[in-house]
Amino acid sequence: MEITVKGMSCGHCAAAVTKALEELSGVSQVQVDLSSGRVTFESDNPVSQEDLARIIKSAGYELAPAQ
Repeated sequence: MEITVKGMSCGHCAAAVTKALEELSGVSQVQVDLSSGRVTFESDNPVSQEDLARIIKSAGYELAPAQ
């Protein structure tokens, strides 16, 4: 799965988003590209946009609208 996260600018940001996503059941292999804001990950279970937005916001960032 791929999402875009707004507001990340450093390694700490990437680590915070990675940790937040890994708290979701079944999520693994999170990879963050700071330059584009793109985050890719694997998930054993479907993850709703609402859950993604909530978990990203809890980490202090914003989920960009799906395009």
